[in-house]
Amino acid sequence: MIRPLTGTHVVECASFVAGPTGGLTLAQLGADVVRIDPIGGGSDYLRWPVAPTGESYYWASLNKGKRSVAIDLRDPEGRELVLALATASGRDRGILIDNAVGRPWLARERLAARRPDMIHVRVQGYPDGRPAVDYTVNAEVGVPGITGSGDWAAPVNHVLPAWDLVTGLSVATGVLAALHHRDRAGEGSYVELALSDVALAGVANLGWLSEAADRHGERPRHGNHVYGSFGVDFACRDDARVMVVALTDGQWRALQSATGTAEVFTALEKAMNADLRDEAERYRLRETIAAILRPWFAARDLDEVGKELDAARVLWGRYRGMADLVAEHRERAHDVLADLRLPSGSPAITARSPLRFSGERGPAGACPALGADTDSVLAEVLGLTAAELGGLHDRRVIAAPENPYKEVR
Repeated sequence: MIRPLTGTHVVECASFVAGPTGGLTLAQLGADVVRIDPIGGGSDYLRWPVAPTGESYYWASLNKGKRSVAIDLRDPEGRELVLALATASGRDRGILIDNAVGRPWLARERLAARRPDMIHVRVQGYPDGRPAVDYTVNAEVGVPGITGSGDWAAPVNHVLPAWDLVTGLSVATGVLAALHHRDRAGEGSYVELALSDVALAGVANLGWLSEAADRHGERPRHGNHVYGSFGVDFACRDDARVMVVALTDGQWRALQSATGTAEVFTALEKAMNADLRDEAERYRLRETIAAILRPWFAARDLDEVGKELDAARVLWGRYRGMADLVAEHRERAHDVLADLRLPSGSPAITARSPLRFSGERGPAGACPALGADTDSVLAEVLGLTAAELGGLHDRRVIAAPENPYKEVR
């Protein structure tokens, strides 16, 4: 497989989702990413979900494909090691991802003084350095207020840290843009990326803020309906549920064909003076359309529904639980998924990169035990001798792991 970032070296000193997702994205594209953690692990090292052994599935999967170094980040000698690794010489080195807001020892000025062409991407909560997480910024950009049923008075949070994931991908984009600039101009870059800005940009670019300005208020909640078009869930005879969407005129015609409702909807158009080829009209009459279609689904089991919708090329999906995806993975149904083993030997499920080059995916990558590569990285990058490494261990400036972490092929 093509691994376009092979030979590129990145140092990652970040926790939780956004920064590690950026490093993971680069690692799965071939970059050598060195993840630096405090000895014993950072605040995300044992974050849920966890295995029965207490090991974090979360930490293991976000840090696969990276090399792990454990350093005492409170010790001046340990901080010097981090600075040296981040600013190491070499055309494809001098790249740092961090979320170390408020750490003067890792400030841009100190890094640039050692390496003027340094690429430094910093993840923030807010642009002014205040902390934030996905769930707090999501609340602040109004998404929970338009989520859920109109019968609810309270905001409805979602469990997916979407802004964290988008921020992580933006981190990788920032690194690649800065690399391109350095190759062309020979200059370094200091790139700051605030989670709150990512969330604000997201809702603004979708047109949601413009709509709120026009309305002089909030969009009404609409439950499981797709806003501005037709799409909603239906129950089948066997209690399975499906999501059906008709964004385009072609998809709308396909849905009518599959369900045999074309004549009914023609009559509805005449009665309501509506043109259901227009998705805005389909949204306006969404409850009536759903009521007409509901008996068709209720009269059929999921298998029959799926066959008939597929035959008509309807846009649809089955509601499944994550346990269903696990079962499908056991049957090798999704080649983007891969198996891992935790240091204890417990199994885990992770993913390869969603990007396919010439139809091929790269390996998911193996996540080392915390600190597994401390000695090898410091010897390779900084040229430390065995005696020097031994002294650092004796002084507890660095630490090595007890268990390896291996990917199951």
